[in-house]
Amino acid sequence: MNKRVYGIIGIKSIMANWNADFSGYPKSISTGEVFGSDKALKYPMKKMWENHGEKVLYIKTLKIDEGKKGETKVRPKSLKERYEEIFEVEDLKKEKDNKKVLTNLFNAIDVKNFGATFAEEGNNIGITGAVQISQGFNKYEHTEAQEQQILSPFRDGKAKEKSKDGEDASSTTLGTKIVSNEAHYFYPFTINPLTYKSFIEMGVTEGYTEEDYLKFKEAALVSATAFNTNSKVGCENELTIFVEIEEELYLPDLAQYITFEKEDKDVITLGFDELLNSLEDSISNIEIYYNPYKTTIKANIPKAKYLNIFTRKEV
Repeated sequence: MNKRVYGIIGIKSIMANWNADFSGYPKSISTGEVFGSDKALKYPMKKMWENHGEKVLYIKTLKIDEGKKGETKVRPKSLKERYEEIFEVEDLKKEKDNKKVLTNLFNAIDVKNFGATFAEEGNNIGITGAVQISQGFNKYEHTEAQEQQILSPFRDGKAKEKSKDGEDASSTTLGTKIVSNEAHYFYPFTINPLTYKSFIEMGVTEGYTEEDYLKFKEAALVSATAFNTNSKVGCENELTIFVEIEEELYLPDLAQYITFEKEDKDVITLGFDELLNSLEDSISNIEIYYNPYKTTIKANIPKAKYLNIFTRKEV
């Protein structure tokens, strides 16, 4: 692929928790601004690729270990075990050909996109990904975290009939689910195929291809919508922008220009019209995918194509 791509992935979260910290509340910085980490976005993309039969290395998988006394334990696989599984390698420690290991790594779709830190005995490898995704900040100023009490159908089996304070401990237990009333996260991303130039020269990869780009593009459009877990139901892709430019041209983080307001519909103002229009001759394609049923896009970019994120047809 001989072009550079800049873009934005927008995630809408309604009564859901797109990315929680260790306390269970939506992640935020010291000023109180809510954000989502790049890992929160990459995970549903990896799950989508895995469900489509692609090789995905950096994803949690489980195995059952049998103990000496017939006991079994379920635990996550190590990086070594995951590598051996997807590349059908008997023992990574016996692999002395680093070039072969590198070639295998580039055959994993998540590594091809996001890179890898592969620190295993005899194979200490670092790959900077062609695709770089930054933190996604919430642009909706009225976001609030809400706690929901959840009643379990079971009592605590370890609890005594009467707790220390005299309350009945035989009743069912309570849990808590924490969600945001509404949040709108906007992630900036870049794709730079030149990142793999040295690896191409080594003969371990053909580089970042148009096929790789199309697979990333599909995941960027639907993976959050498709990823339905208890905390992620209510999260969906609401905006995805792709700006394809010449390899020699560089753009700033486009998400910093975006503003979000609520009127009859959700209103997303892009704010980088003047920037892109001034570079029109160096831009080969601009695609703006969004939900036209719930969202209005405010922008004046003559070269842009506006498409329905669900049907992929022009709006």
